[in-house]
Amino acid sequence: MPAGSVADAVRVLAQDGCVAVPTETVWGLAASAGSAAAVEGIRVWKGRADDQPISVLVSDASRLAGYGFAVAPQARTLIEAFWPGPLTLVLPCRSSFAPGVARADGGVGVRCSPHVGVTALVAAAEASGLGPLTATSCNRSGEPPAQTEAEARALCARVPGPFVLEAGENDAGGTEPSTVLDLVAAPARILREGGVSAAMLRPFLEMSQEMSAGDPPGSPEGERTG
Repeated sequence: MPAGSVADAVRVLAQDGCVAVPTETVWGLAASAGSAAAVEGIRVWKGRADDQPISVLVSDASRLAGYGFAVAPQARTLIEAFWPGPLTLVLPCRSSFAPGVARADGGVGVRCSPHVGVTALVAAAEASGLGPLTATSCNRSGEPPAQTEAEARALCARVPGPFVLEAGENDAGGTEPSTVLDLVAAPARILREGGVSAAMLRPFLEMSQEMSAGDPPGSPEGERTG
């Protein structure tokens, strides 16, 4: 589909459409995470399995509470250290998003990108009541994600699909996809290593485990630390 502005992209999102958008890693596919039709459209276009949850994007960590995310001390420490950036955190979430966003245990992957293009789109979507947006990669399942605007345009034109946000000089960063860290699990575990390495995360995870081990059994702090 043709490329266009943030305002054009928000109009597409409001009609349950999907937008290809650059991030600091690869190109992603943004749709309203609250729209069942939009999320299903992404799955069909990508050929993605129904049992694979789709993570979401927020413009700022201050948005998390309003979307129903539970942010424990460990999560807050990681957010302060690595957001905005290529770290997706799977957090407990009480909100009801479209089917296929949350896992069966209620965990939802969420991240905040520093890229000017996707940040502008997410903020505009939130302002219009459409946020948060999905954060899956722009690719057909089993194929590599689009790394450049040219690749995204070619991919989205091959099979009539997502609207393409014009990147101009702000193309995708071309780095590894985000690392996915599951903070619903106890202890926390890395589901996918990417832009934030396991070595970078290790001190934070070890510190959390030490703090948790020092809490009396059943203490509130022990229960919150994952």
